[in-house]
Amino acid sequence: MTFEEARAAFPVLERLAYLNAGTNGPLARPTVEAMLAEQLLDLAQGRGGEPYFSRVLEMRDEVRAKLATTLSVDPAQLALTSSTTEGCNLVLAGLDLGPEDEVVTSDVEHFGLLGALAVSKARVVAVPPDEIADAVTERTRLIAVSHVSWVTGNSLEPERVKAETSLPILVDGAQAVGVIPVEAATYDFYAVSCQKWLCGPDATGALFVADPEGLRIALPSYFAQAEHQPDGSFVPRDGAERFDTGWIGGSSLAGLSAALDVAPDWRFERTAEIAARCREALAERFEVVTKPDQAGLVTFRPAGDAEEIVARLREQGVIVREIPGRGLIRVSCGYWTSEGDVDRLLAGLP
Repeated sequence: MTFEEARAAFPVLERLAYLNAGTNGPLARPTVEAMLAEQLLDLAQGRGGEPYFSRVLEMRDEVRAKLATTLSVDPAQLALTSSTTEGCNLVLAGLDLGPEDEVVTSDVEHFGLLGALAVSKARVVAVPPDEIADAVTERTRLIAVSHVSWVTGNSLEPERVKAETSLPILVDGAQAVGVIPVEAATYDFYAVSCQKWLCGPDATGALFVADPEGLRIALPSYFAQAEHQPDGSFVPRDGAERFDTGWIGGSSLAGLSAALDVAPDWRFERTAEIAARCREALAERFEVVTKPDQAGLVTFRPAGDAEEIVARLREQGVIVREIPGRGLIRVSCGYWTSEGDVDRLLAGLP
């Protein structure tokens, strides 16, 4: 597949310089066609009976296997969720941390992770990314960090933190999966949103659990049980499927399966190339907070009000986002991003 062919799969790029996959990736034509086909099937045949449920359950297995390949893990270690946030909540609820326990995190995390930490009973210690390992004490039971910060676009190097501390680690992979190669088996828990860089449908995600039997089922869905009794007691399903958070419609499963097939083999190299070009061009005029050779996000401080500039860029067909309260603008460069998209961004900046 050529770059031109890959880019042509995303109709939105015909009009817009769409540079916001860190929020929601662009939808490819095959993804939407698969979703529509499944909806039309449901329209004609209904959503009940053994054939319907067997088909959708088979699609769950297919998507689980494809996501496992993307994360370089065993499908039995992967739960299907609706978001990174949901994955983080599953882990924090299941760990049963108490007031005597500490969780170390960074000061550039998304609330999708921070919210789960905040409602746990543990003491949360937030420090700059380069101080995470140094903040560990004898009370630390978990390290919870992003693979790539949604604010700065910089890697928090979770593999190094894991190696240096040997502590259990929960990784928010929302800004990494689909952008850079990921081997989630390096970690204890790895949460993913599929609507971002994987360009899947809304409300799709996954959670890798290295040891499913070692995490308590705190938020059971129907998929938690292999069998159950009238009093609610149940036998957990094998593997991480016990943490699946609920039914996913066939349309979303079909769309996600198609989206996972769309990405070309050269996606990581191309993303790195165009992100580097974008960073270098922005650095000639602005303060760029993203270090060289990171992932797909490039964050910079504009010359003026970030919110107003983002709004003006949108009027010009350039879609980026502001980081609230920080005076920063974040650009998302994917394998589909062209040099022309970057040029349109630069031309629209004051």
